[in-house]
Amino acid sequence: VQLVESGGGSVQSGGSLRLSCATSGFTFDGYAIGWVRQAPGKEREGVSCISTRDNTTTYSDSVKGRFTISSDNAKGTVYLQMNSLKPEDTATYYCAADLVFCHYAIRRPSAFDHWGQGTQVTVSS
Repeated sequence: VQLVESGGGSVQSGGSLRLSCATSGFTFDGYAIGWVRQAPGKEREGVSCISTRDNTTTYSDSVKGRFTISSDNAKGTVYLQMNSLKPEDTATYYCAADLVFCHYAIRRPSAFDHWGQGTQVTVSS
């Protein structure tokens, strides 16, 4: 299983970024693919997850209404569109995958067994 994130960068508060997670090495359909972030000195936080089986989505309260997760099953790629970014969104964002339920894994990111290398998002005020 390989997960490769891209799209991170530095933006000002209120700006937007789109992260991509390109997957390979497993049958995409049926997996839960999540985005988990970790800021320095803080615990990992599940922010969004999509079930590739039925495209249902889950979001943490901290990003609901600002972030949108989507998937292109044909390409095996998951996206995270991040709008109205705030300085508190600054973190390393990881793509994670496993055969789990999104509503569970977003609260317990350790449920994901497969992780990408992460991409840095920095939001300045």
